[in-house]
Amino acid sequence: MAVSEKIKALLQIKGKKKNELAEYLGMNSQSLSNKFSRDSFSAEDLIKISTFLECSLAFEIDDKQKILLDMTDIKRD
Repeated sequence: MAVSEKIKALLQIKGKKKNELAEYLGMNSQSLSNKFSRDSFSAEDLIKISTFLECSLAFEIDDKQKILLDMTDIKRD
């Protein structure tokens, strides 16, 4: 399953709309639709989406080891 499909599934599970996500990400609905159609989400996008959906974004090595990504991992200029 593509990343876009997983995000859509999470939106549905959480009862959120794409336009709400677009607003949270600071973009218009068309820009977000383009990201979905191209399946082109950056690491920063995924971190923000996980925050919006109140989910964890992690690299899991095994049952005991995982590295979580969150808003503190986004570069600030």
